Amino acid sequence: MSSKSRKQELYEQIKRSVLTLDLQPGSDLDEVVLSEQYGISRTPLRDVFRQLAGEGYLEIRNNRGASVASMSHNTLRDFFLVAPMIYSAIGRLAANNATAAQIEKLKDVQIGFRRAKDLSLAEELVYFNDRFHSIMGEMANNVYLMPSLRRLLIDHARIGQTFYRPKDGGMASRLEIAADQHDEFIALIEAGDEEGVVALVEEHWALSRDHIELFITPASLPTNFRLRSSG
Repeated sequence: MSSKSRKQELYEQIKRSVLTLDLQPGSDLDEVVLSEQYGISRTPLRDVFRQLAGEGYLEIRNNRGASVASMSHNTLRDFFLVAPMIYSAIGRLAANNATAAQIEKLKDVQIGFRRAKDLSLAEELVYFNDRFHSIMGEMANNVYLMPSLRRLLIDHARIGQTFYRPKDGGMASRLEIAADQHDEFIALIEAGDEEGVVALVEEHWALSRDHIELFITPASLPTNFRLRSSG
């Protein structure tokens, strides 16, 4: 494998590991281990780190190396505040600017998403959902919106991990609705239906938001709950 191919493999693997929480927010990346694992020197390794930092996956600090982009209370607040606005703007522009080649690429990714849903492949669902909405961002073709969309999608995947890990009938049902909405996005974009896409963005966001809120705000313990000693 060429050095360029190894760099690309490392780039894709770090991205996927950040999205799926295999690399936890704030965790440090070990340059020595990664250099040995992928057979590349420190210079191309740091090139990959800089690229991923520019896209919002990593943070680079002087004399401390690279770490996974952190998450905080402010991150959550900002996410819920601006996500529907950014997603709606992306959807509106995608309906106006999408090319035939981009629509075909979106259809291919949707095939992967449905397959991952049917097989309950959580990490693949995270990956294909991220790709689906990234392609919508490419369709929008707006230099100001893309950086914001990239960061939103990173944190959307990390915040909403359990959405893609179906454990009961309710989650499976929501995943089926999400897949159906993806199909509808494709049809509306292909038809150039700007208002239809924006309306669907609101439905799609509500589906995801409601589940994320359940995850980050768990039900309270009963008032008569008692901790039991292990002894």
